[in-house]
Amino acid sequence: MKQIPMLDLRREYEYMKGDIDTAISRCLEHQQWILGPEVKELEKKVAQYLKIRHSIGVSSGTDALVLALRALAIKIKGREYFNETDEIITTPFTFTATGDAILRVRATPVFVDIDAQTYNIDPNKIRDYLVSSGDRVVGIIPVHLYGQSCDMEKIMALAQKYNLFVVEDVAQAFGGRWQNHYLGSIGTTGAFSFFPSKNLGGFGDGGMVVTNDDEIAELVSMLLKHGGKDKYNVDHIGYNARLDTLQAAVLLAKFKYIEEFNERRRKVAQFYNRQLSSLSGIRLPQTLPNAYHVYHQYTIRVLNGKRDELQRYLKENGISTMVYYPLSLSKMKVFKDKMKEGGDLKEAERATAEVLSIPIEPLAKEEDLFLIVKSIREFFKSN
Repeated sequence: MKQIPMLDLRREYEYMKGDIDTAISRCLEHQQWILGPEVKELEKKVAQYLKIRHSIGVSSGTDALVLALRALAIKIKGREYFNETDEIITTPFTFTATGDAILRVRATPVFVDIDAQTYNIDPNKIRDYLVSSGDRVVGIIPVHLYGQSCDMEKIMALAQKYNLFVVEDVAQAFGGRWQNHYLGSIGTTGAFSFFPSKNLGGFGDGGMVVTNDDEIAELVSMLLKHGGKDKYNVDHIGYNARLDTLQAAVLLAKFKYIEEFNERRRKVAQFYNRQLSSLSGIRLPQTLPNAYHVYHQYTIRVLNGKRDELQRYLKENGISTMVYYPLSLSKMKVFKDKMKEGGDLKEAERATAEVLSIPIEPLAKEEDLFLIVKSIREFFKSN
């Protein structure tokens, strides 16, 4: 039976093989494995692309969040960490790393509900919490889920009104935009992941912090190298969180394809939209008018309790799918007694039971896409 994966990284490698092999060969020649020239080159190119002043390579998307928050604690609070009285608002419908980063800087995550159409944090719910209980809130972490921008106009207006920082979690949305601004360049800082499956992914872990704030950029640069400019006399409690030269080299090779591949993802999404729009048993992803969606995932909502049945049916037909995410962060053991719920989370809970991501391969073969669509249609004909 033919197998269709969520993402075929081997196919991507073959497409870029010459560029990637050349980039790796250069590293083999110069042997500068720690903070080699490719790291600085990547930082420069990403900063230019995003139209932002500073871009700092780090070891993962999770570390990008932690380092950004640590730098903000030092700048705003004048101490190494936040404390439990400092609250940071975010979404419960995201990967663990978003909430975990808040715990790791010793603040309290406040989970507010999502918008039912976009799956992103609902600015109206942020506002409601700030109005009723927001005197301890210091910042907001909006997550641009599945490649779609949050409503950054409303979020930034709230941040300005209440004097809050905004750390954009752009792990799933490299190249996405809100109006004419690239995601990550709008908030106080942006945090990116270069995990292999991302729109811009390496051959291992990697991440990046971006900002227009000179002080935050300097602090992040210190924190990722054990906490100081002088490694034998450091200023802060730091980390070994450098971006590997080899990963930077691979990312540079793949960077030239990011616009092309994002457009390919968008075309696959348009194909799905056309082919699946007549099915009453699912809801297709919705895009905000001012957003440029880069479809890290193409996520449908399966109605009437049929999600798990559809997933099993597609698996039986060789089609991979994933549930991002099956459990709200507010239900996870790690957050018990360490978080607050900023109102009811009914839309996030509903999403965990209904969402299903189907393959969105930038180099997808037409016959594979038609097979996916055919299988989904057949399932609903018999159900």
